[in-house]
Amino acid sequence: MAALAATALLAACGEKAATPSAPPSAAPAATSGAGPSGGPPPPSVGVIKVKTEEASLVNELPGRLEALRVAQIRARVPGVVQKRLFQEGSDIKAGQVLYQLDPAPFKATLDSALASVKKAEASLMQTTATVKRFKPLVDVNAVSQQEYTNAQAAQKQAEADLALSRASVQTARINLGYTNISAPIAGRIGRTLVSEGALVGQGEATQMAVIQQVNPLFVNFTQPAADVLRLKQSIAAGKLKDAGKSDGAAVRVMLEDGTAYPHSGKLLFADLTVDQASGQITMRAELPNPDGLLLPGMYVRVRLEQARYDAVILVPQQAVTRSGQGDTVNVVDDKGMVSPRPVKLGSSQGNRWIVTEGLKPGEAVMVDGFQKLRPGLAVNPVPWQPVPAPAPAPAAK
Repeated sequence: MAALAATALLAACGEKAATPSAPPSAAPAATSGAGPSGGPPPPSVGVIKVKTEEASLVNELPGRLEALRVAQIRARVPGVVQKRLFQEGSDIKAGQVLYQLDPAPFKATLDSALASVKKAEASLMQTTATVKRFKPLVDVNAVSQQEYTNAQAAQKQAEADLALSRASVQTARINLGYTNISAPIAGRIGRTLVSEGALVGQGEATQMAVIQQVNPLFVNFTQPAADVLRLKQSIAAGKLKDAGKSDGAAVRVMLEDGTAYPHSGKLLFADLTVDQASGQITMRAELPNPDGLLLPGMYVRVRLEQARYDAVILVPQQAVTRSGQGDTVNVVDDKGMVSPRPVKLGSSQGNRWIVTEGLKPGEAVMVDGFQKLRPGLAVNPVPWQPVPAPAPAPAAK
């Protein structure tokens, strides 16, 4: 009897523990952020409301730097190099002596020319005296007219010999001055091409060094003639405004490592002839180089502002998907549905693209949150805020 009573008590306790504390209908209601069917809330994505604004049409073109002035230092007279009077790679002033040739042969030539002048002067003195002496004698027929004419001719010959001797002196002095080879322009000189003891100028003018002016510099770049034609047609049709200025359009340069050169230049001219082989038009700009950072021969990317848009839409570059089939953006409608939209792009403006076709002002374009997209599901559009660039780390002490 005691065992049966204990078994009945245990069974009653088990039934009481298995009884639910509340009916199923008393479960908590779904949260307010859930979807229409009680599922998870729609994902939030960053969007921008596009609008029209003014923008510049900036074309990025390949270019190469060139020195403003280049002077090849050459020997103008034959001789042996005695001294080099400059340091390679240094800045040179105009008129500075760079090389000295052996002047001994030229000094001897000058002395010979000076002696010829004295000889010619003596001959002229003698013939002049003879003419003066014959003049009264020919009037009284003491000297024949032929002898007097010969004396006058000898005087003229002596005058010509004196002029020739003086010209020889001038030539000898010029050649003697050429033994000091000086810089025709100011600039930076490169390595020397000859050394002391070298024979230069024998048979041809020997190149000895090169001086280049590198502040400012020229940057030569090209643009397809078809692009130039389309640009002029768009300006003529009123789609674009000409950005040219009286002192030249603004030019910015991007270096090979992708950084922007801090100094801006100005456009000097555009060639009037199209290259028949490449179909390109050559342009030239002048670029300041006060720190000597740029060197002749470097390749750069030139950003040239050629026109301006009155009202155009700009979107962040990360909002655009580029592929072989074209460029697209994701547009979010009033119901939160996302649909791709093909667009046509112009040039870039910093980290934004100019959209010439495909968008209307007021439309919402998705910028981030692409990984949250699901086919057929709506999204919750929120205003997109660009992430500020991180501050540079402080230098270590």
